[in-house]
Amino acid sequence: MANARAVLALRAEEGGLDRLLWSFVGDPKAMSKDLKRRGFAFVGPTVCYAFMQAVGMVNDHAADCFRYRELLPAC
Repeated sequence: MANARAVLALRAEEGGLDRLLWSFVGDPKAMSKDLKRRGFAFVGPTVCYAFMQAVGMVNDHAADCFRYRELLPAC
């Protein structure tokens, strides 16, 4: 319930959870620290990094993997 309340508070304060989370691309420790400060629970750096992987915020494919180049931003 604490996480749900924190998300609702973010809607009014920051424009939404997605905007806040995308501001931490590449820094799961900062994401974890900020979310904890805002009242979220179970948001350690490992959980935050796993979330970043799951939603495509980081590209963890090896450079020789066919998916690595497919996932690079268009230049």
